[in-house]
Amino acid sequence: MSLRFSKKILAGFTILAMAIAFMFASSMEKAHASVSWGQEVTAVGMLSLGKPYKWNGTTPKGFDASGYTQYAFKTSAAKMTLPHSSKEQYKLGKAVTLKNLKEGDLVFFNTSGKGVSFVGIYLNKDQFLAVTVNKGVSIQSLSSKYWKDRYVGAKRVLKEY
Repeated sequence: MSLRFSKKILAGFTILAMAIAFMFASSMEKAHASVSWGQEVTAVGMLSLGKPYKWNGTTPKGFDASGYTQYAFKTSAAKMTLPHSSKEQYKLGKAVTLKNLKEGDLVFFNTSGKGVSFVGIYLNKDQFLAVTVNKGVSIQSLSSKYWKDRYVGAKRVLKEY
């Protein structure tokens, strides 16, 4: 009888200990990988791959360069409002060197011969998202001759944490 009784007590204590452990574990903060604002913006930007170019466009029905960056930043979790002009966007944020670019930084180009006239969103490894007349929203390379020759600079407009 005592052996049977002690097994029941042991089983009861085991269940009680597991219940207490479960309660504390579920109330404790769990580790989560955090997504950066830059990753948020580029993830939203990637959803528009293949969308067409449209002069003065600001929606997935058609974008121009600054309309695309404006849309990606506003509709992402960053909820950041950018002006609809690459020149005005260039006035924002903090200048960043090529070697210090981070995902979500804005990259600027002179495609008109009259100063900043084009903007894209840096991805990583020398690549950025941009809207071109021929390809619509696509991934471009900073090291291609066309973009390298027209590069003006980059700005970090997202807050860091």
